[in-house]
Amino acid sequence: MSSTTTHEDRDPHQRVGVIVVAAGGSRRMAGLDKVFLPLGGTPLIFYCLKVFETAAEIDDVILVLSESSVDRGEELIRHEGLVKASRVVAGGPRRQDSVANGLRILADCDIVIIHDGARPLVDCDLISRALDAVAETGAASAAVPVKDTIKVAGPDRIVTETPDRRTLWAAQTPQIFRTDLLRDAHQRVTHDVTDDASMVESIGARIKLFMGAYENLKVTMPEDVALAESILAARIDARVHGAP
Repeated sequence: MSSTTTHEDRDPHQRVGVIVVAAGGSRRMAGLDKVFLPLGGTPLIFYCLKVFETAAEIDDVILVLSESSVDRGEELIRHEGLVKASRVVAGGPRRQDSVANGLRILADCDIVIIHDGARPLVDCDLISRALDAVAETGAASAAVPVKDTIKVAGPDRIVTETPDRRTLWAAQTPQIFRTDLLRDAHQRVTHDVTDDASMVESIGARIKLFMGAYENLKVTMPEDVALAESILAARIDARVHGAP
């Protein structure tokens, strides 16, 4: 998907903050906090933090963890010498509550990126595409075209609709917003939402989709860890051997 904006359209003086949301219950991981599972010998959460740390466009990073993992997150940040990701806050009962907790302590930023800590394979190209996309509407989300045919069914599992696959996109993070717009949405929306793009959409804002990446997977099941390790190993091998 092409964007009508380019790097030159960005405001070079805007400050960009990131909230990494990783306060989920990890119910599918036998109670283990999945963001601290080892990925290539390093806690999974470190990979996305490192990308945001090294991205020149990023000014501030807030890490949101479950209350029981805050100390562990602070220790990881100290051990790895991260500077931008210097603050950790406990999450809330819902995902949107966790994001709100991060927003409360985020430094004065014009743009805020929301990213799932369970997506360790975000890269600088995704961040760049996000910053290009937000310039158009003030709200944007990474997404990838749906590959499978989707069926809509009721409780009885009888198909009621087969939507045109060409119009369907699977939303990912990073999602990116003008900070004032996202704060406004969090103040006005009290019902449960699945992501920040849905929240902002519900107050009438237009959401621009930008091309995500199929490799930008969310680790939710034990088998996802092995897949993420395989992708990570392939990236490292490509860098070592100079592949594009």
